Amino acid sequence: MHPAEVIVVIPCLNEATSIASLISGCGRIVSNILVVDDGSSDGTADCAAKAGAKVVRHSRILGKGCALMTGWSWAAQNGFKAALSMDGDGQHLPSDIPRFLDQPENAALVVGNRMADPRGMPPVRRWVNRWMSRRLSKLTGTELPDSQCGFRLLRLDVLPAVRLHARRFEIESELLVEVLKRGFSVRFVPIQVVYRGEASKINPLRDTWRWLAWYCQTRRRLRAGLDRAAPIVAPHGMNL
Repeated sequence: MHPAEVIVVIPCLNEATSIASLISGCGRIVSNILVVDDGSSDGTADCAAKAGAKVVRHSRILGKGCALMTGWSWAAQNGFKAALSMDGDGQHLPSDIPRFLDQPENAALVVGNRMADPRGMPPVRRWVNRWMSRRLSKLTGTELPDSQCGFRLLRLDVLPAVRLHARRFEIESELLVEVLKRGFSVRFVPIQVVYRGEASKINPLRDTWRWLAWYCQTRRRLRAGLDRAAPIVAPHGMNL
């Protein structure tokens, strides 16, 4: 896929210390970058704008899922063919972007795979990722080596076909399930594992329970056949 057809979408919450460097690195490969500031209080939006990114800001914290939906909606409305999502904390390396762009264009979703060589990933994150990935692999009937990676390329023409309800970190899992359920193709590409000891914004107990609630609800819906498509809608509370 040509870089001009792609926009990098970076959901952010208080990433003022890392966002400018990330934008600079991405800008060497992809010229269009959108930062969705999810109600930050540390000047993330200003730092992103000064670094050259387009910025959309939520007036309050709505969650990563809402930030991604805002970014995807904005990208689709502005004529981009695909959105490449990356975390704003520097965990994802711009040098891995070409791996996503080099994939066949018939792939609806290309997901980064950290699990081929997970050295450097904190043991708890590694275990949780593998446990969730096994659950989702069984649910979808598809081998999903890294279901929780937020570094992923989404072809925007699939959005009208999927139902997305998750507002927080479950969005990664929900998007995978929805894309596969609609018969679209998913590919995985190896990426580097980067952890610098930064504090995770995931609360291990609260967010695991939230994911379990989402998983149980999704499994019930799939068994009941409640899978009618609905278009994605950007959340309220954002300032363009």
